[in-house]
Amino acid sequence: MATVLIAYSTTDGHTLAICERIARGLGSRGLSVTLRAVPECSDADVAHSDAIVIGASIRYGKHKPEVAEFVARHRATLLARPSALFSVNVVARKPQKDRPETNPYFKKLLQQIAWQPLLAEVFAGRIDYPRLGPVDRTMIRFIMWLTKGPTDPTRSFEFTDWQRVDDFAGRVGAELHRP
Repeated sequence: MATVLIAYSTTDGHTLAICERIARGLGSRGLSVTLRAVPECSDADVAHSDAIVIGASIRYGKHKPEVAEFVARHRATLLARPSALFSVNVVARKPQKDRPETNPYFKKLLQQIAWQPLLAEVFAGRIDYPRLGPVDRTMIRFIMWLTKGPTDPTRSFEFTDWQRVDDFAGRVGAELHRP
């Protein structure tokens, strides 16, 4: 049975929810999936995986440094096995910024890590205003106001296209079943 490591870096938990959905999709295809936060991934987790998927969220236009550190540490393995990378960000709610080749944050991440994954994707995230602290809520509302996004501080807004998430899981699974 092929094994897949899904390593995630999340800020508010939505990237983890996307990873859990991918894990269920891969599991339904008969794959064994290990789901770990990037800082908790061991060298053994990476070494014993037939494929590696990395999910990374952004906050204020930046991915967490732990993502680049993980890629640098395991670059040789990532190059030797089927691997995938996806970014979760609210900018991807806009049609012209919802693909790896058009999303400015994803393109910046690829330049920073100097690694081209076999599969790449960008998913629109979620804004959960009621769960944010006052500083983050104010900053994100301001950013949303500037970019013509939702600003109601009493609501949550989810932009994720779950069918795209399922399709991505299917593409990862297909790579592992390729002869």
